[in-house]
Amino acid sequence: MQREGLFREMKARQHFEKPSEKKARQRAEAVRRARKLARKRAQREGIV
Repeated sequence: MQREGLFREMKARQHFEKPSEKKARQRAEAVRRARKLARKRAQREGIV
């Protein structure tokens, strides 16, 4: 259920999220994902 985002969606629906807040959150999540992917790639290639 966590992988499907069910808990996150339930939490998000508890209160209204302004469109600007939603965009900022999505941008932050994208940055987090990109950093995590870069970390994994670096580790796999033996850089770190």
